[in-house]
Amino acid sequence: MARKPNIILLLSDDHGWDEAGFYGHPYLRTPVLDEMAESGLRFDRFYAAAPVCSPTRCSLMTGRHPNRSGCFSYNYSTRPEEIMLSRLLKEHGYNTAHFGKWHLGAVKAGSPLNPGAAGFDEWLSSDNFFECNPVLSRRGEEPRVFYGEGSAIVVEEAIKYIDKVAGEDKPFFIFVCFGSPHAPYNAEDEDLALYADAEVKNELKHRWGEITAMDRAIGRLRRYLADKGLKEDTIFWYMSDNGVPRDGVYANPFKGCKGQLYEGGIRVISLLEYPRLITAPRISTYLSVTSDVMPTILELAGIPQPPRILDGLSLVPHLKGETGERPEPVCFWNYDRQAESGGQPWIDPALQGYITPTGGWRIRQFVNYVHPVAKTADFGGTAAIMDNRYKLLVHPDGKVELFDILIDPAETRNLAGRMPRVVAALRPRLEEWQASVERSLTGADYQ
Repeated sequence: MARKPNIILLLSDDHGWDEAGFYGHPYLRTPVLDEMAESGLRFDRFYAAAPVCSPTRCSLMTGRHPNRSGCFSYNYSTRPEEIMLSRLLKEHGYNTAHFGKWHLGAVKAGSPLNPGAAGFDEWLSSDNFFECNPVLSRRGEEPRVFYGEGSAIVVEEAIKYIDKVAGEDKPFFIFVCFGSPHAPYNAEDEDLALYADAEVKNELKHRWGEITAMDRAIGRLRRYLADKGLKEDTIFWYMSDNGVPRDGVYANPFKGCKGQLYEGGIRVISLLEYPRLITAPRISTYLSVTSDVMPTILELAGIPQPPRILDGLSLVPHLKGETGERPEPVCFWNYDRQAESGGQPWIDPALQGYITPTGGWRIRQFVNYVHPVAKTADFGGTAAIMDNRYKLLVHPDGKVELFDILIDPAETRNLAGRMPRVVAALRPRLEEWQASVERSLTGADYQ
């Protein structure tokens, strides 16, 4: 029986699609990501399931759209009843570890949503984003300061963990979640100096310095795998949790930014190296989303899909070189979370508080609400559905937009008025999906 692959997922925080050298950025230095793009599989049409952090992380770990578990936006937790990728891998013989930003629920001991409860054997984690000299909690204990550059710290922890479990006859799954390049931007001097001559505001120089430091940390881990003879059998997958925030925009080729369902908010970098399977470099335009990560990893590890509604699908046939288009569209939904505010908590609020500081940010509590009755119409919020060519957006004010993403990725021409048949074909499918999400939101999937 073939050994199951090792798995390392690397997730950045607010890294824009175009913020890399291989996409022709005029300033950014990302030599490691550039090398990954040239040696592995580069997804040019890969999407975050949501335009902000917590929901995308939920989609990655569950294979489901985050609205199904009430994880509507940042600082909304998921629910303990969700079946996590980490839990499934642990149950099938994996050593598991999380390092860095968690943001799916409180990391403290006793939380039903800390990384340990989600199936991680080891974790050194932050409730939310972090910078240099991060304050992190190990296994839910009292947090402490770790001095140094944030990305380097979490990568060194990953390396220590691999060394620790190297003698065991078990594969490993490590989820490395960087705090960069989330604001406030704070690059170290050596990285800031690389952008001294760039004619941009100082804030952007610090942002780019953080990206370069993260790139260097990824390179450290990548070289370590090669030196230890682990690279061939390790899935090494890098991606971002959403698009560039408004204050980080330099020359965004897309419309919109973080928080929006336009391409600038949800199309993200995704690079995959797995030499056992991906033997030659390739650029993919296959429509893919973070919800696909869990079913893809499970198939590669030979683990059955959980008995749950999944919104993602396995990309393994595509990784093997099979051609064709995605069989089902991908749906997005910025839920009208204000309508939920003040409802009955799904989880005891005493278990939802932060223990790690986050730069003076005023929000220090996760929320998730009971949703007893599913809506059947007037779903609220902006929603979108995207097939292999067209993307339909439906706004709460009634505005409808249709874009041909293949020829107009910048979403400059609204075709809704000129192509009513496409709108009429896509909109009922979006509403059918929203109704399904509403049923899940009531907790029906857990029974």
